[in-house]
Amino acid sequence: MAKSQPPIMEINPPLLNSANPWATTLDDLRSLYACASTGAVTTRTSLIKGFPHDSNKHKYLFFDSSDHAIAWDRASLRGPENASLNSLGYSPIALANYLGFIEAIAKEQPAASPITKYFIVSVTGAPEEVAESYRLIASAQRNITIPLAMEVNLSCPNIPGAPPPAYSGTSLARYLSVLDGLISSSGDDLPRLPFGLKTPPFTHDGQFRTLIDVLLASSERNSGLTPVSFITATNTLGSCLVLLEGNDNSGPVPSAQQPALPGAGFGGMAGAPLHPLALGNVATIRRLLDEHKEKLGHVRIIGVGGVLDTGGYSRMRSAGASAVGVGTGLGLKGIGIFKEIESGLSTVDGK
Repeated sequence: MAKSQPPIMEINPPLLNSANPWATTLDDLRSLYACASTGAVTTRTSLIKGFPHDSNKHKYLFFDSSDHAIAWDRASLRGPENASLNSLGYSPIALANYLGFIEAIAKEQPAASPITKYFIVSVTGAPEEVAESYRLIASAQRNITIPLAMEVNLSCPNIPGAPPPAYSGTSLARYLSVLDGLISSSGDDLPRLPFGLKTPPFTHDGQFRTLIDVLLASSERNSGLTPVSFITATNTLGSCLVLLEGNDNSGPVPSAQQPALPGAGFGGMAGAPLHPLALGNVATIRRLLDEHKEKLGHVRIIGVGGVLDTGGYSRMRSAGASAVGVGTGLGLKGIGIFKEIESGLSTVDGK
């Protein structure tokens, strides 16, 4: 059987939002898609079935990584905040609703020219649910003029009792096996969509090798090419803690400080403190993909993690990212961050 090249997304400009709290609602997505400085838009990660949002449990905050001073929203920022922590998990809005949002946005687009700007629909769930998500997104593509792709989020650190599947070779292989089977058996029944994997922060060689081994195994099932089109690296770093200021820190032993987030206070951290780790993930994954160029070289990387300005964008591109995603920066600066970053792209990319 001849090799079948997986579909590739062209993201131009190579700048987009990551799946994050500021890409949750129809208004969020409409504004992101209308922004001329985004080359694609990613939805917040959804499940097939939604769930009630609990504002007592599901929170985020911004903080200054040097002194941990907290701001609860954009309106209360002091200026030096450069990081975020969240206990949100996935979007409470179901996948079908997001497909409805995208269809509505598609109908608002001018009909004069073909639409090339992608919507990347971020999803998660059990392997069979992810396969069903692909079916739903591919079926929706027949009625949506905006090109669609699917990101499989295998990296959320905020789900109790469910470690990120991408840390486990066995779990990761189950997802790819199910998707391989679906794509190979669907024939002409469903449009072929680009799909990718969102990975958690990897911190040692074994984790990177596990990812590559699973991708190589998938290539053997698919005539020598993995069907994965892209990898989004990286998600937030779990088990992080920001504390509220104590009432009395004047003595030799500071008083106990309470966690800023609910419960034990642990959450996923993003922003400037994550940036060096994200760069290392992008660079290492790119190198390992290129070591197996015939089977994995086509896989592109969307670099995410601590990109707050054009400098962060430049570093991500230098590390090997084909496109660069923004999360915390969007929360801190609003949608204007994309124009701010793009204003330096001509210098960064040498155009």
